[in-house]
Amino acid sequence: MNLLPLALQADSVTFTSFTPLLVAVALWVGFVIYGLFSLRNHPKGLNPLFFTEMWERFSYYGMRALLLLYMTAPASAGGLGLSLKLSGLLYGLYTFFVYALSVPGGWIADRFLGYRKAVLVGGVLIALGEFALASGPLALFYVGLAVIAIGTGLLKTNCTSIVGMLYEKNDPRQDGGYTIYYMGINIGALIAPLILGFMAQDPVFVAALGKLGLASANGWRWAFGFAGLAMVAGLIQYSLRQGSLGDVGLKPGARLSANGEQIIHAPLSPEERSRMWVVVILVFFIMIFFFVFEQAGTTLNLFADEHTRMSLFGFTLRSTWFQSVNSIWLLFLAPIFSWLWIALKEKEPSSPIKFTLGLFFVGAGMLLLVLPSLAYTANPVLKVSPWWLVGTYGLHTIGELCLSPVGLSTVSKLAPARYSGVMMGVFFFAIGMGNMLAGLAGGFSGSLQPATLFGGLFAITTAMALVLVALTPRIKRMMGGVH
Repeated sequence: MNLLPLALQADSVTFTSFTPLLVAVALWVGFVIYGLFSLRNHPKGLNPLFFTEMWERFSYYGMRALLLLYMTAPASAGGLGLSLKLSGLLYGLYTFFVYALSVPGGWIADRFLGYRKAVLVGGVLIALGEFALASGPLALFYVGLAVIAIGTGLLKTNCTSIVGMLYEKNDPRQDGGYTIYYMGINIGALIAPLILGFMAQDPVFVAALGKLGLASANGWRWAFGFAGLAMVAGLIQYSLRQGSLGDVGLKPGARLSANGEQIIHAPLSPEERSRMWVVVILVFFIMIFFFVFEQAGTTLNLFADEHTRMSLFGFTLRSTWFQSVNSIWLLFLAPIFSWLWIALKEKEPSSPIKFTLGLFFVGAGMLLLVLPSLAYTANPVLKVSPWWLVGTYGLHTIGELCLSPVGLSTVSKLAPARYSGVMMGVFFFAIGMGNMLAGLAGGFSGSLQPATLFGGLFAITTAMALVLVALTPRIKRMMGGVH
């Protein structure tokens, strides 16, 4: 049934809450068209992988925006009514295992399922997990989280590995291919918090559910169910478009190139071992980066919910919508960075230096919030401008573009062929560790003043960036010519 007429019966101020939703859909259509245009000069197989990852990330980021707020919301508002400390712990463990299970997920694909079948099985598990969350009972909530984590470990690792397999060795298009693939991630991440946050939190939508005889306090569950349907949509298009992938990623225990030839696995050479150690070293700094970056789902989410003014240009905002700001920034900045790395040519910074820049910028984003946090401390009833968070997410996005897609491409280049799934899993394991630390920080954030918390995060990332600068000459030698 169309809910729009019910919304039109509300006053005009309430109706404006639909405007960001319509803007989100318009942005989504625009960026999908742009993504399709960008795919023209790349292997055909990148297209179904782009959309599979887009819908998987819609499911994940939409749920991530809701999860902590859903767990801490009282039962009268449709939530679970859990304490902040327990909710932070559960959030941290969940987001850790979502990424940490990428290691066994990659190993299973390398040895048993093959990469493409692992993606399909993972997607089915994710959809089932989302539907378990939507069902409501606490026991199924925990089961749903576990099933989603297992499914993501299978899908995300191996979908990303297949992207690298589409390109021949030394293909100059590979970094660009990963940047386009990363756009797919963020198209899904852009619209998910806006749409699912609207379904979970908007009073007009929730009231409309009640008028239709549906659970008036459980917009949360409708949002989880819609996330599951998004994953189903991704699986359908992935299954129907297998032909465009050729033989890439079909067989376990063997990597097939884009022309269908099997790459023979010789014993690891000293150079390959050295490159694997580079991945291990960079994983530590990736973890630190995402420990701060993933505050978006914990402390920054709470800062938006509790200390930020929920209005902009006369529109009423929802705290979950701030989770889309990073993706909006990224989709505008990604083409600039893609052009910049190519334009620099031989002056393009090495991967370790790009990682260093990522750490500096994510720390700068936290430093930006210290000033409004001091103002809030002096006047606890103060609600600060939403532009502070917009600026923080802008700096975080610059850092992300320096580190995350570059990291995916670097791991793909450094990993020996028969370990591509496992080594990509190690990359995501580092992200999982960062998420777990972010969850723990969110659980204990109530005992710290925001200015102290954000200032401490800035100090940690700055110190780690300086350490990486010192290690860069040694790391470049160990990379053996890989840029």
